Amino acid sequence: MFELNDDVDVDLKEEIVKLKKELNAVILAHYYQEAEIQDIADFVGDSLELARQAKSTSADVIIFAGVHFMAETAKILNPNKLVLLPDLEAGCSLADSCPAPLFKAFREKHPGHLAISYINCSASVKALSDIICTSSNAEKIINQIPPDKPILFSPDRNLGKYLMKKTGRDMLLWDGTCIVHETFSERKIIDLKTQYPGAKIIAHPECEDTILKHADFIGSTSKLLKFALEDESKVYIVATEPGIIHQMKKQSPEKNFIAAPPEKNCECNECPYMRLNTMEKLHLCMKNKWPEISLDNATLAGALKPIEKMLEMS
Repeated sequence: MFELNDDVDVDLKEEIVKLKKELNAVILAHYYQEAEIQDIADFVGDSLELARQAKSTSADVIIFAGVHFMAETAKILNPNKLVLLPDLEAGCSLADSCPAPLFKAFREKHPGHLAISYINCSASVKALSDIICTSSNAEKIINQIPPDKPILFSPDRNLGKYLMKKTGRDMLLWDGTCIVHETFSERKIIDLKTQYPGAKIIAHPECEDTILKHADFIGSTSKLLKFALEDESKVYIVATEPGIIHQMKKQSPEKNFIAAPPEKNCECNECPYMRLNTMEKLHLCMKNKWPEISLDNATLAGALKPIEKMLEMS
C-alpha cells in the first residue's frame, strides 16, 4: 500500500492501471527492473525489443521503466510523444564511461572508420554514430559491414572483444565497461559449479573474459531467457543482472536459477541505476506527467538515423 496523504491509502497497482487508461499510456520495462514493475508492464524486454515496441506503439504516453538511455531511445523514435522515466537519476555506468565530447574527438582521430555504438550510450553519442546495435543484433550487424571497412566499436570493451572473436573482425574499441558485468567473481562461480555439478553457466557478453570462458551459453538478456526456457538442464548460474531471473522463474518454475555472485559480499550484481525505479515512483511519474525526457531537435534528428539503420539491419 502507498500512502498518498494522511487520509487515503491507494492500491498502487489499481491506481497505475487507472492512470494508464486515462493517459492512453504504455508501460515498457526492462528485464532488470524489480519484479513488481515487470509484472505490471505492458511489455518486458531487452534493449532491442523495447526499441521496437517504442517505435510501433500507438499510445500517447510512454512510461519507460528502465534507465535514461533507454527512455531517450523511446523519445528519439517518438519525438512528439510524452516519454516519462520514473527516476531521472536512473543512469548507466557504461553510458557514463563514454562522454559525447571525448567520443567526438575519438571519431575525429579515425575519420575513415565506421562507428558502431552499443545502444547503452547517450543520445548525444548516438547522434555521433553511424549505426547503433544491441547485444542481440551486434554480430548480425557487424557481419553486414564490408570486410575492408574499419570499425570503431563503443562503448563496451568486453562486448567488443567478444564480437571480435565471434566475427573475426579487428575493431578499434572504446574502453568502457558496465559496473554490474565487471563484478562477477570467477572464484565464486567455480565454487557454485562444484556445489551444482550439473548446472549450466549462462552469461551476458558484457561480462569479463574470465567469466565468459566458463559459460555454457553466451547471449543477450532475451537470448538467455530463451535458452533457459528451451534447454533441458534444471539448474543455471546466471551471469547478468539478476532481475532477469524473475522472468526465468515465471517461464520455467520447475528449474533452479542462481544469480552469479560478485567478488565482495554485497549486492553489486544488481544494477543500482535500474533499482532506482520503484512502484511508488512509477505511480507518481504517471500522476504528475514528470520526469519527462526532453531532447533538442538536432540531437533527435542525428540520433534517429543510426537507430533506424539498426532496425533496418536487424
